Amino acid sequence: MGELILNIAGYRFIDLLDRDDLRKPLQELCAKLDLKGTILLSEEGINFFLAANESNIRQFISELEKDERFVDITLKESYTDYQPFNRMNVRLKKEIISVGMDEIQPSQFTGDEITPTEFKKWLDEGRDVAVLDARNGYELRVGTFENAIDLKIKSFRQFPKAAESLLEELEDTPIVMYCTGGVRCEKASAIMLNQGFKNVYQLKGGILGYFEEVGGDHWVGDCFVFDQRVSVNPQLEETGFAQCFACREPISVEEQNSPEYVVGESCPYCIGRIK
Repeated sequence: MGELILNIAGYRFIDLLDRDDLRKPLQELCAKLDLKGTILLSEEGINFFLAANESNIRQFISELEKDERFVDITLKESYTDYQPFNRMNVRLKKEIISVGMDEIQPSQFTGDEITPTEFKKWLDEGRDVAVLDARNGYELRVGTFENAIDLKIKSFRQFPKAAESLLEELEDTPIVMYCTGGVRCEKASAIMLNQGFKNVYQLKGGILGYFEEVGGDHWVGDCFVFDQRVSVNPQLEETGFAQCFACREPISVEEQNSPEYVVGESCPYCIGRIK
């Protein structure tokens, strides 16, 4: 086996009015260190998914933290025996998580965090809490928390309207929301508080942070991830899901045996729908 590859994901909502000036130095640094993945830069913050050998990843973080705005960003880490990204992109975006609501500024105002340990304790005790999955429907198919609310959304832009439909029923109920690594929930919590929800928590570190800290208790299935691994289990090991090249849906091992799954062409979710 060759050298292991360290995969990291991190984000921070923070005002970056100089985002355009940050792009070229980051491109040059990533090229120098042979990093692959994506860095998103927005005036609302930074979001990144990167992979390389461990020493180069550590050097990248060290260089990044020379800017005090990026010191101590919480990282999600895992290892693979191959490079899960094909190329390196440093992209400028209006928002690192697109929703189109200028009044929502997570760098200024979000819901309280709840640690994985405390959240597990709540679930162990059977507390009266609404567990809300802020991810897209195809991600939930791979795995989700027991009894979690599925908003049945296809993109995060649909989140505000879907969440608002819960206001009458759950306005005062404690709500713990989660996503893969925490970035969507930080913005989602601000949206829900703005809508009038009173008791909103975001799971610190998201699903991957929960797996790292407490394992897979109260979780059913695997977790979809946005790289070539497609899915990981609570031990953060790659599992057997593939991804349809035609429609990007995750495909389980059983579905990969379907005659409707033709690599590069179709799967049970898009057969007859994509020409």
